[in-house]
Parts: sequence; structure tokens; C-alpha cells
Amino acid sequence: MNFPEKLSQRLEVRSQQNALRRLSQPNGLIDFASNDYLGFSRSEAIFEETHQYLVDQNMMQNGATGSRLLSGNHSLYEVTERYLAEFHQAEAALIFNSGYDANVGFFSSVPQKGDIILYDELCHASIRDGIQLSYANAYKFPHNDSDALESLLLRFKRENAATYIVTESVFSMDGDTPPLEIFAGISERHATFLVIDEAHALGVFGDNGCGLVQHLGLQSKVFARIMTFGKGLGCHGAAIIGSAELKRYLLNFARSFIYTTALPPHSVATIFISYQQLRAKHHSQQQLKSNIIHFSQTKSLHSLKGLFVYSKSAIQCAVIPGNEKVKAMAAYLQQSGFDVKAILSPTVPSGQERLRICLHSYNTAAEISALFNSFSGYL
Repeated sequence: MNFPEKLSQRLEVRSQQNALRRLSQPNGLIDFASNDYLGFSRSEAIFEETHQYLVDQNMMQNGATGSRLLSGNHSLYEVTERYLAEFHQAEAALIFNSGYDANVGFFSSVPQKGDIILYDELCHASIRDGIQLSYANAYKFPHNDSDALESLLLRFKRENAATYIVTESVFSMDGDTPPLEIFAGISERHATFLVIDEAHALGVFGDNGCGLVQHLGLQSKVFARIMTFGKGLGCHGAAIIGSAELKRYLLNFARSFIYTTALPPHSVATIFISYQQLRAKHHSQQQLKSNIIHFSQTKSLHSLKGLFVYSKSAIQCAVIPGNEKVKAMAAYLQQSGFDVKAILSPTVPSGQERLRICLHSYNTAAEISALFNSFSGYL
């Protein structure tokens, strides 16, 4: 079958750069790669409780049957969104099918023509894609740089134009955190709208895994929070947390919400039950914190601190410049029994290729120590 020549050329270039993506297969290695920080995706208790909840609610339905604005707004949505809003100390929550859908829906519909978006240069692709679909004027600021952010604000802020400051509470490729309290102060002083993606903070930060914004007591200063459920919550979907008016606006104008089949009851029930596990202060949260501390201590013990991006999150990244070099090291660690993935350019900038190590509640101290032994043996 014919295939467009230009597309073949693009694939060939990617292959020559040793950056061609392929689907991974289950490998049985010790998991230092998945985003399942609390082990909720493998929890039999959550699986059984979700099933029983659906039985008790007489929700024997495999699919939603349509978009939420047509036939897909089953009762579990209303229950779960109320629970999420109360949990996150906000007026309202609106569930989307994924974090990608939530970010694209928000940024393509909320900022209007002539508005200003100021976003961190390392924001996730879903945020950047949403911004590209917007008619607003967008400018990036250096990573986590509050001074540069305020300079851009003074330079581009205009009357009769809304300004949105956009960042993440934990960055997916670095695992680091911006100075959120300073950002909130800047936003307040300049009367802007602060938007924070909490995908990698949910379940990890806060006494009940509520995220970094609430942990810092900043929820009243944030216009919108994007909570993604495919990481710490171990399931699927996302929600935008904010005011009731924002929710009303999104369900009228966010195209990724309006024009898609809703999540099936089982998916929404899993979100609901997993949040209840967070509220109960699941033992996995404390175990994850202990593993993060042990990882940091072991890193220092092996004199490898300078190789890693500073992070107190479940994401720990060792910068190994060059696609060939980082892939070779990842292959060595995998042969040693550890599922550690190489992050290549163009996913990250050239020269910033890295090993991305994800910590989980179910990793043991012995596994973490053994990982570093292999690390040191390779270097």
C-alpha cells in the first residue's frame, strides 16, 4: 500500500536520530517506570470495592452510550464531581476523559482573542497543544523563574485583556516544583488567573494526597487546577477544579468535553472509590514518602546527587546527555532487572536526555539500593 513520501522521510530522520518511538511490552522487571505511584492500579481492594459499588448502585452498564450532553451523564458523574469539589475545597469539578482532554479543552476555550497566556517553558505537551488552539497571545517564561514571569507580565499585560499564568505543581520530566507561593503572590498583585496542572502531585503531596496547591493552602488563589487520575490515583480520566461558573463555561465551550463519548460507569466509579482511599490516608502514601527519602539518602551515599535534577517528588531524573548514551544506560539497567526508561530528545531538549526513575509505594528499600548499585557499576 502506498504511503506518503514526506511521512516516510520524517520517520527515517527520527530513526537516524535514534529517537524512533515504539510501544513497550510488559517485561516483568522491577517497576521504576510507571506513574502508578501509590500502587492503586494494581489494588485488588479498590477493584473489588469498585465492583461492589456498581452492583449496589445497580449500574450494570458497560458504556456511557454517548456524550454527557446527550445520553452519557449517568448518576455516578454527579456523585463523583460533588465529592471531588468537596475534597479539593472548591465550588465545582468537571470530569474529562483524560488529562490531555482536560488541558486541550481548557486552553483552547477559556483564554480569548487578545488575552495573554504566560506559561512555563517546560509545560506538558497537552498544555502547549491547547494553547496552540487558542486565539490568545502566548509567551513562555524560563523554567520556574518568578522574576522572568513578572517581567513578562509588566511587558505584555494590557487593559481589557485577561492574563493567565500557567505552570505545573510537579513537572513530569524533572520532578521539580515551582515556587507556587511566589507565583500566587504575583498573580494576586497583577489580578491574573493562575492555572496549575497537578497531574503528578495528586496522591503524592498533602496529608491525604490532595495535591501541592492545597498542601500549601493556595486553593483560594488558583483559578483552575487540572487533576489527572492516571498517575497517583491509578485509574483514568481527569477533572478541572474551580468555580461553578468555570464549570458552566467549560461544559458549554470546551470541545474536548462536548464532542466525545463520556467515560463508562466503571471508570467513574473507580475514580470515586480511589478518592475515598486517599481520604482515608491510605498506607501507600506514607510508604511512598519513605521511599522518596530513602532514594535521596542512597543517592547521596553513592555520590550521585549532582547527576540528578533536584526533586522531592516521586519523579527522579538523572540527566545523561545524548540519545545513544542514555539509551545504552537504560538498556544496562533493564538487563540488571530494573524497568527504567530513557527519555530522549525531542521529548526533552537536546542535551537534556535523561533516565526517568519513578518511585512507588510498592518499591522496597532493597530494590532502591540495588538500583543504585547497578547505577554506580555502569558509571
